[in-house]
Amino acid sequence: MKIISDLTHSATGLDSLVAIGAFDGVHVGHQALIRQLVARAQALRCQAALITFDPHPSEVLTGRRPPRYLTTPGEKAAILERLGIDLLAILAFTRQMANTSAAEFLAQVCNALRMRELWVGPQFALGRDRQGDVPTLRALARRLGFRLRVVEPVVNEGELITSSRIRELVLAGRIREAARLLGRFYSVVGEVVHGDHRGRLLGFPTADLEVRAERIVPPNGVYVGYAWVGEERYEAVMNMGMRPTFGNHERLLEVHLLNFDGDLYGTDLMVEFVERLRPEVRFDSVQELIVQIHKDKAQARELLTAESEAH
Repeated sequence: MKIISDLTHSATGLDSLVAIGAFDGVHVGHQALIRQLVARAQALRCQAALITFDPHPSEVLTGRRPPRYLTTPGEKAAILERLGIDLLAILAFTRQMANTSAAEFLAQVCNALRMRELWVGPQFALGRDRQGDVPTLRALARRLGFRLRVVEPVVNEGELITSSRIRELVLAGRIREAARLLGRFYSVVGEVVHGDHRGRLLGFPTADLEVRAERIVPPNGVYVGYAWVGEERYEAVMNMGMRPTFGNHERLLEVHLLNFDGDLYGTDLMVEFVERLRPEVRFDSVQELIVQIHKDKAQARELLTAESEAH
C-alpha cells in the first residue's frame, strides 16, 4: 500500500475508486464498504484509494479537541493495508481545507487520482459548510465525470454502527460489545516505560505502558486480554488505573504477561482488551492484593481458554 500526505504525489497511471472519510476505528461498517470497494477495483483493474484526514476535522471546525481516537493514523493504515487498500492519502486538515468547496476538492481528487468512482454512505457530506451532500455529489459526478456509489450503512441488532457508539462502549468498559462492532478486539499501542517496579517486587512483573493521550482507553479496572511482543501473542492481565492500594495518583496501564520472561523496556507493545474482570479497588493490605491477583490470573486463563476454543 502506498501512503501519501499530498495529492500532488499520487500519480500511479491507474484509474481509482475512492472512499473519503475519517474512518476512525475502521469498524465493521467501514470494513464492509472497503471490501466492496477493493473487490470492484480489482474487477475493473483500478486502484482502491482511501482519503482520510489528520487531525480530525471537528478539531479544526469547532476549535475543540475531538473525541479521543479509536485508532492512531499508523494503526489505521495497518488495518487498511490488510483490507487491500492500494493507496492511502492522509491529508492535513487545515482551515484552508475547511474552506475549500466540495467542487474544488473533488476536482483536485479527480485530477490527482483519476477518480472513476466515489464511494460514500447516505449521510456523507464534505466541503465548506458540508455543502457536498449526496444530491450535490450526484450533480458534481455528472460535471466532473465520475460515478457516485452510495453504500448503505451496516446495522447491528437494529443499531447503526458508528465510531461514536464504539467510543461510548469502550469508555463504559463494555469491551465485548465494542469488539463486535469493531470486528476485532479493541487494542492500544504504547511504549513500555520504567515504573516503580512494584509489580516485580510482588512477584507479578508488569509492563507499564505510556499510551498516547489522544487515544481512548477503558475505565479503571482489571482486564483480561492479549499482549503482542513483535509477532508473538501472550495471554495477559491488565490493570488500568491509579493503584489505590499504594496511594498512587497517576493513571497507568500495567500489563502482566502470562508465561513470559524478558525485558520489554523501550519497546512498543500492542494490548488487546478481551473482557473486564472487575473494577479497581483499594485493598487493606499488600497480602490481600496478592491473593486477588492470583484469582485474577486464574480467571483470566479460564476466559482465554474459552475464547480460544470458541474460535
